[in-house]
Amino acid sequence: MSLSVFGQIFSSAQNPLSVRWDYIQAGGFKIIYPQELEKDAQRMANTLPFIYPKVGSGLRQSNTSIPLLLQNRGTIANGFVQLGPKKSEFYATPPQFFDSQDWLNNLAVHELRHIAQFDKLTGTRAQPFPELVHFAYFGAGIPTWFFEGDAVVNETALTESGRGRQPKWIMPFRTSILEGRKFSYSKAYFGSNKDATPGYYQTGYLMVADMKEKYGQFISDSLLGDIRRRPIRLYPFSQSLKKFTGENTKKYFRSTQEKLAEKWTAQGEKIQPENYESLNKKATLATNYFLPVRLSKSQILTLKESKQDARFFVIIKEDKTEQKLFGIGYQEQPWFNYKNDVLVWDEIRYDPRYKQRSYSVICSYNLKTKKFKKLSSKSRLFSPSLSEDGAKIVAAKVELNNQFNLVEIDALSGKILKSHPNPENEILQTPSFDKTGNQITYIGVSEKGKSLWLLNGGKKTQLISNSRQQLSRPIFIDDKIVFNAHFNGIDNIYSIDITTKKISALSSSKYGAFNATQTEDGKIIFNDYKINGYEIAEKAIIEKPIGENTFIDFSSAAEKQENVGNIFENIPDSTYRPKRFRQGLNLFSFHSIIPVIDNEYVFGLELQSSNLLNTMDFYAGTKYHRDLKRFEYTADISYKGLYPILSVLYRDRPKRTFYRAKNATQQGDWREHYIKLNASLPLSFNARNQNYAFTLNAATSFTQRYIPENMPANFVRELKFPMEYNFTFNHNVRITERDIAPRWAQIFRATYNHQPFDKNLGGEIMALESFFYFPGLAKNHSFLASFNYQKASGVNQYATEIATVYGYNNILAKSKLQNSMLFNYRFPFAFPDWELSSLAYVRNFRTGLFCHYENIGVDTNIGQPKTFGIELNSSLNILRYQPVVDVGARLVFVNKIYNQNPILEFSFNYSF
Repeated sequence: MSLSVFGQIFSSAQNPLSVRWDYIQAGGFKIIYPQELEKDAQRMANTLPFIYPKVGSGLRQSNTSIPLLLQNRGTIANGFVQLGPKKSEFYATPPQFFDSQDWLNNLAVHELRHIAQFDKLTGTRAQPFPELVHFAYFGAGIPTWFFEGDAVVNETALTESGRGRQPKWIMPFRTSILEGRKFSYSKAYFGSNKDATPGYYQTGYLMVADMKEKYGQFISDSLLGDIRRRPIRLYPFSQSLKKFTGENTKKYFRSTQEKLAEKWTAQGEKIQPENYESLNKKATLATNYFLPVRLSKSQILTLKESKQDARFFVIIKEDKTEQKLFGIGYQEQPWFNYKNDVLVWDEIRYDPRYKQRSYSVICSYNLKTKKFKKLSSKSRLFSPSLSEDGAKIVAAKVELNNQFNLVEIDALSGKILKSHPNPENEILQTPSFDKTGNQITYIGVSEKGKSLWLLNGGKKTQLISNSRQQLSRPIFIDDKIVFNAHFNGIDNIYSIDITTKKISALSSSKYGAFNATQTEDGKIIFNDYKINGYEIAEKAIIEKPIGENTFIDFSSAAEKQENVGNIFENIPDSTYRPKRFRQGLNLFSFHSIIPVIDNEYVFGLELQSSNLLNTMDFYAGTKYHRDLKRFEYTADISYKGLYPILSVLYRDRPKRTFYRAKNATQQGDWREHYIKLNASLPLSFNARNQNYAFTLNAATSFTQRYIPENMPANFVRELKFPMEYNFTFNHNVRITERDIAPRWAQIFRATYNHQPFDKNLGGEIMALESFFYFPGLAKNHSFLASFNYQKASGVNQYATEIATVYGYNNILAKSKLQNSMLFNYRFPFAFPDWELSSLAYVRNFRTGLFCHYENIGVDTNIGQPKTFGIELNSSLNILRYQPVVDVGARLVFVNKIYNQNPILEFSFNYSF
């Protein structure tokens, strides 16, 4: 399953205004959906109220009330529940690799458990706008692994599928433990910049499954109930866990890990794995070589990615040296196909403005001519595979109504030649041609399971019927079809005889084998999973019995406790009357009152509204200025449904200034009404591994000052419509988690502010900024060169619109700012994965050197920078909380002409 699936906390993207929405009220669910998804919406209207009492049973939740959006414009599979506003979203386009059941059902059983968790914690009584406060507390007080692990246990126990039954899903954890690499609690939870780690979904699943086995069906209910009753504690979840189990989170993780080692070791003794020689060079950090195929006896083509390299095609030579070809864009899953010197793959392309809309396009590259082609535009085509001669492509196509079909495409023009009907509307996955180009094999998915199909002309033959096996990527080899499955409890490569339907094992990997391709000498080359990721192996085709199923189902105890069988049996089949969901009548959705703190002197409360379609935000509040002993009143509104984003900001605020009069310093106070209008047009698009963004912005404001106290006679009472214009262009190459900055990037920004409507306050400022990022001396090193210029006059003469030298605010200027030239060299130097008790988990250390110039030719020259120095930064998780905190220190040396001592600066930032 894609790592993106169920991985999103909330979305702020929009759909085009052209989408027409309806809604159905069913039980406590308000299902809002594009009109193309009428059939699926009716099905969900019957399904969600029926299964919710069973999904929520272990948390003693039987009723809920929540809006649920079905999204169909995107091509990335996902689902989430959020607060602020409270809603759930199902991204209806299924992925090419997931579970052996219907996609929307798969989302429903998982996401409804999150709804039950939220209901358990917040209660059913209405409270005055609490949602973001609850959300902040959940993030701080309860580890994400518990939320997700509890939901995965539930999805597995209540269905005949579920990720808990997929060996591949927990394969990295099993591999690491059996290879003797055990994790600290923090590393398993937060991940690593160097090693393959299990992920917090998998960690949570295994820990919660163990809790249910030891402490019963209602252990999650007990934990969340105790946290709700006693919320204000340090480490509330860990304390509640210790109350009911006798162990805190760290100790419970360790005991679970020991249990896993024992069970997986016993499982390993039941199989006879084969050891395969790796054909790729040995990796020292997490690295994957996906979908290998032989170009010749001495060359292998594969798709590589690692912690320090974004995904790219590479040719591996006989001595294991690598020749990099080119990088590609984001894929829903790693995928490509090669035949007759032609390489095809699919990748995601986003709408320039409406990011809820994305496409899956087919790209090709000819290894002989070195030419790229984009064979489709604004398409929804997945898993393209070539015919033997490279002349045509077969791919899975999904329409906006979720109708799947297989299509054959001309590999030169991209024209669709033929569409194969799919009246049952199974979810179609990973098709491929035989050598003649007349037969196609593919995987079909429904609520009954996964099936392996053979299509010959108009005749369809079901070779494997409605299996719960994780069948994937079937290909023809001679008169057999070879595919991935897990018949012996570990993912391996199997073949099926088309005539007799006999299944045989072609591999016996210790941890997992996948993605076979036939070589010219009759062998198979494939992926063999090892401790650092997917490696490349090769073996002769030898058929063996599939063997005993040794898979360990850690959710079996939870399944017995729930005792419901398949939750999707006996779903009602009622027809609901849809109603039109009118966007103009649903612009406001007030959900939260939150505290806001601007600085040590200004703080207050803010009421927030964000509508369900993310097209309108509204904020209103009041702040107290402690130093002025006065209140400020605020309101902001932003409409994002049109191509430009339009916003209005209002402030009724107190102000204070100091001025010289009568040979003394005088204090003056006033209040002012401030209104700002802004129009912004953010556009971005991607092509392969290149990302581009353009932003146009125009703004104006009006200020009316009133209640002046002790102000001079020339006090200006109105500031009339100063104009601000800004244009930004950004180009960068796709980055990885180890990159401090892009290897290649260019940013250009132009700003112009002036006063065309106020002759009494003349003045303008023009600013030009540029930032150029280059690769450094080693991987993940970054060199930045920034050149900036501004020209200011009148009321703007002391304004700053360009990037400045480090330490700028602490150095007395010698002249007005006119230009700056900034050089930075940054690089990571350590990835310790240190767990410092419960205080912090240290992910990495980074350092950098800088040399900055200001007003070149006036204050400094090339031999005399204004500031220079060194910085040190680290990314860490503090107190075992999910946000990544970046802390740093910078030592700034100042040119001696300023008579300034070195400056020590500190930084603190965080991100989710």
